[in-house]
Amino acid sequence: MLFKKKDEITSEYETIIIGGGLAGLTAANKLAKNGRKVLLLEAHNKLGGFATWFKRAQGDHIFDISLHGFPVGMIKTCKKYWNKDIASRIVQLKGVRFVNPMYSLQSDFTVDDFKSKLTDHFKCPTEQVETFFNELMNMNYYDAPKMTNGELLNHYFPDRNDVHRFLLEPIVYANGSTLEDPGITYGIVFSNFMSKGVFTFEGGTDLIISMMKDELLKNEVDIKLQSKVDRIVFEEGPNGKRAIGVEVNGKLIRSKSVLSNGNLMSTIFKMAGEENFKPEFIEKAKEVRLNTSSCQVYMGIKKGESIPQIGDLIFYSEAPEFKTDELLDIKTTSRTFSVYYPKTRDDDRYTIVASTNARYEDWNNLTDEEYEIEKNRMIEDTLTAIEKLVPGVREKIDFLQASTPKTIKKYTHHEKGSSFGTKFEGLDISMGLHKEVDGLFHSGSVGIIMSGWLGAANYGVIQSYEVENYLDRV
Repeated sequence: MLFKKKDEITSEYETIIIGGGLAGLTAANKLAKNGRKVLLLEAHNKLGGFATWFKRAQGDHIFDISLHGFPVGMIKTCKKYWNKDIASRIVQLKGVRFVNPMYSLQSDFTVDDFKSKLTDHFKCPTEQVETFFNELMNMNYYDAPKMTNGELLNHYFPDRNDVHRFLLEPIVYANGSTLEDPGITYGIVFSNFMSKGVFTFEGGTDLIISMMKDELLKNEVDIKLQSKVDRIVFEEGPNGKRAIGVEVNGKLIRSKSVLSNGNLMSTIFKMAGEENFKPEFIEKAKEVRLNTSSCQVYMGIKKGESIPQIGDLIFYSEAPEFKTDELLDIKTTSRTFSVYYPKTRDDDRYTIVASTNARYEDWNNLTDEEYEIEKNRMIEDTLTAIEKLVPGVREKIDFLQASTPKTIKKYTHHEKGSSFGTKFEGLDISMGLHKEVDGLFHSGSVGIIMSGWLGAANYGVIQSYEVENYLDRV
C-alpha cells in the first residue's frame, strides 16, 4: 500500500525500513517476498536515495544524478531479488574514455582490454600485470586490510603515476577511494567492474525506481514518502535494549525490527542515540570517518540538437599528475562526463552530467556570496572543458544547473553531504549494529566497497538475511 502524507499508520510490522535507497529497497523487497510484513519510510518525496533524478520544465529535461555505470553483477542481483523485466534493461556501456595530459585512451573496461593496455600502451611486463590482477580477483571484503591503494599500486607498478592513474581514477568516481584508503576498497570494486565491463540501466533512473516501486507494492510492502523518522524507539529486552519501532511526527509506529538505510553516523548518533549502546561501541563508532562528497553540473541539449558520439563515460583531467589533493580541490580540473544519448533514456534528448569529487568543508565554509561565485565558476570551468571534447556545444545547451555537497546534504540528509557513506572502518560498525542492540540493523553506503548501485543492493540482501534470522529467533 502506498500511504499518503496525511495518512496515519496504526499497523504493527515485522520490519520497518528507514530510507528508500537501493539497499533499503532491495532489503524490503526480499523480506516481503519471504512473507514478512514490511513498512518502508522515506523522508524525500520519491524513492531511490542517491539513485535519483530531477525534472526541469525549462528545456524539458530529465537529469540522472548518479554516474550511470555499475558492474555486470547488477543483472544477477536484479533478476534474483527484483524481476526479469528490470534485469533485461541493463546494458553494457562500451565507450569509456580517459583524457588527460598523460594519455588519451578508450576502453570497454574488461580484464582483457585493461591487460592489453597495460602491456601494449604502458609497456608493463606481462607477468607483473597477471600477478596484479590475480591478487585483485582473490580479494574479499572480510579480509584484513594489508596495504593502502597507493602502496598496492606502487608495489606492482613502482613510480608509475600514469599507470596508477589509469587503474585508480575510475574507481575514485565510483566510490570515493583515494590513494590513502585500504587497498581492499579498490581491489574488490575494480575486479567487479573488470569481469565484463561497465553497465547501465536503459530508460533512466526514474524508470528503474518506478519499476522497483511497482514490484514492492505488488509484494505488499507498505510505503510512505515524506516521512522523516525522528528517532528509533527502544525498550528493555531479555538481552538489554531492543528496537521496537520508530517515531514519526511524534507518533510511534511499532515493529519487531528496524533496518536503517540512512547514513551510519546519523543512524547511531541521531536516530538511535548513543545512550542505547555500550560505551566501548560508541568509542569505536566515533572513530569512523565519513567519506567525501561530490559536485555535479547538469547540461541539457536543446530539443532538435544533437552531439556526436564522444563516449559514454569520460574521465577527463587537465592535471599533469594524479594526486588525491587535486581530485578533492574545489578548483579541480578532474571530472567525469556522463553522456546520456537518446537511447540511454529511451527519448530524443541529449544530456551531459559532469561530476567531481569534493570536500564538504570547502563549500560549507563559504559565505552566500562566495558560494554563488564558486558555483558559477565551476559551471564555467565545466563548459570550457566539455567544449574541448565537443567544440561548439555551449551554443547547443539550453539548461545549466549545478549541485554541491550542500545540495546533497539538503536532499539526502547524509552527514557532510557524503556521497559514499563512510570509510572502510564503518563496515564493521554497520554489520555489527544488531549485535549491540537487538532488532536494530543497518544497510547503506559503508566501507566504500558497499558503495555504488550494485554494492548498495547487495548489502541490502546481506542485511535482510540478518533481519530474517532475528525475526525467526524472536
